[in-house]
Amino acid sequence: MNYSNIHRRQKTQDLVLLSLFTAIIFVLAFTPIGMIDLPIIKATILHVPVIIASLLLGPKKGAFLGGVFGFSSLLKNTLIPNLSSFVFSPFIPMPGENYGSPLALVICFVPRILVGVLPWFVFRFLCNLSKTPNKTFQIASAGIAAAVGAFTNTGLVMGMIGILFGNAYSAANNIPVDALFAFIGGIVLANGVPEAIAAVVLVPALYLPLSKIVKQSA
Repeated sequence: MNYSNIHRRQKTQDLVLLSLFTAIIFVLAFTPIGMIDLPIIKATILHVPVIIASLLLGPKKGAFLGGVFGFSSLLKNTLIPNLSSFVFSPFIPMPGENYGSPLALVICFVPRILVGVLPWFVFRFLCNLSKTPNKTFQIASAGIAAAVGAFTNTGLVMGMIGILFGNAYSAANNIPVDALFAFIGGIVLANGVPEAIAAVVLVPALYLPLSKIVKQSA
């Protein structure tokens, strides 16, 4: 098989995987499995397929799937809004107003795109520390990369909410402005830790067999 055929086959395989992960993200987004509606905010495991895809396909395709994650969040918060949906969708009015804010798009997309980028760099950095990384080392590296991706999502989303929508978010949740960041810290712990644990368990368990399949079929 010449180089052009190998390259064409690789591109086809990547496109198939990209389409598959895109479909998985949308299925998870619009079922209770992917986004769990809580009274204050939506907990999620949508970061898991984005992180796996990042490790498999690289940061560019990971960024694309992070954008898909953000778009699915935008859709769900617009179509099925909850108390805090105005921070994810410019089409949902802020408390006391009849309009939303375009800054919601920053929160909706930027952290999610980074979820598809940072884990790849963390994973590659850790793998490069060993000339011959064994399976245990790869599992640990994938787990650390997954934790970074999960906390990138939760930490950046909640941090940006506090910075960009502090007053509106305080009003929506009926809390004093000076207690906002303590409240946000509680959400990061309550949501971020379980989301990180889910990622640390699922990403290595799925990434390693998938990477073998991808290499064998390349």
